[in-house]
Amino acid sequence: MNKHVLAIAGGVGGAKLVVGLAHTLSPQELTVVVNTGDDETFYGLHVSPDLDSVMYALAGLSDAERGWGLAGESWRTLEALGRLGVDTWFGLGDLDMATHIRRTEMLREGHTLSDVTRELCGALGVDANVVPMSDDPIRTIAVTDKGDLAFQDYFVKRHCEPRISAVHFQGADEANPAPAFAMALDGFEALVLCPSNPLVSVGPVLAVPGVFSAIERFTGPRIAVSPIVGGQALRGPAAKMLGELGEKVSCVGVAHRYVGICDVLLIDRVDAAHAEEITALGIRPYITDIVMNTDNDKTRLAEEVVWLIEGWNDSSR
Repeated sequence: MNKHVLAIAGGVGGAKLVVGLAHTLSPQELTVVVNTGDDETFYGLHVSPDLDSVMYALAGLSDAERGWGLAGESWRTLEALGRLGVDTWFGLGDLDMATHIRRTEMLREGHTLSDVTRELCGALGVDANVVPMSDDPIRTIAVTDKGDLAFQDYFVKRHCEPRISAVHFQGADEANPAPAFAMALDGFEALVLCPSNPLVSVGPVLAVPGVFSAIERFTGPRIAVSPIVGGQALRGPAAKMLGELGEKVSCVGVAHRYVGICDVLLIDRVDAAHAEEITALGIRPYITDIVMNTDNDKTRLAEEVVWLIEGWNDSSR
C-alpha cells in the first residue's frame, strides 16, 4: 500500500480491528496509538488495560471468551491477596500480572511508557508499532450521580451503574503526545478511528493537546468504524453513556462525535436507514458488515478500510 496509516484504538473492539490492520498492512505502514486514560495502579502495579488488550490481541494471546486478559489464565495470586484482606475487585490473572510487574519495574527505573510498551511488544513477538497516546499521566474521570469516579472505579467496580453527566480527562492539558505519536501526526497519510468507545477510548486521545487540530487539518482519508450496531454497543458502556449524555444511541451519535475529524464512517447493514442522517453531518456512510466475531471478520473489515484508503482522492471529501 505504501501509505502510513495512523490507527487510534482502545478496548476490545479497537483491538480486533488492529489485528485485522496488522494482517493487512506491513509494520512500516501502521502506527497504532492506544488510549491510556484507563491506566491505574492496582496492588502496587501500573496497569495499562487498553495497551495490554491491543498487545495481547496482536500477539495472539488474548482470552477470546472473556474478550480481555490472557488465555489460559489462573487467579491464585488474586485469591491469596483476598485472603490477606485486600479488596480484589479489579481482576488481574497470574500471567497478566507478570506484564504489570515488568512495566512497573521499568517505569520505576526511569523508562517512559513508550519504552516499556516497545520492550513488552518485542518480548511477545508483536511487530506492529504500538504506542501510548502519551508518556504523561492522564486519567479519565466519569462525572456521575455518585461523584467523580476514576474510569476503572466506574467501569469495573461499579459495573457502569452510576449515571454519568460528563467525562473529563485529568492531566490532559499538561500532557504531550508520546514521541512516536507526535512523529506519526507529522507524517501520517491516512487515519483510522477504530470501533472503540468515542467518549472514553478515542476521547482521551483526542484530548491530548494538538491531536484534534492536527486531525482536523489533515486532508487525507479519515476513516472511522462505528462501535454501535443496532442501537447497542458491541462491548462496553458506550451506548449507556451516550444515552445518559442526551446523545443519539446509534451510529448517528458516533458520527456527531466525529464531525470535523472523519470523512467516512463504516456502519453495519442493520443501520442502513441512518445513512441519510450521517450524510447530513458531512460524513459519508459506508454500509457493510462491521461485527468481528472471527479472525476472518477482522481481516475482511480491515481490507475494506484499506480499500477505502487506497481509493481516496481529493474529490472524495
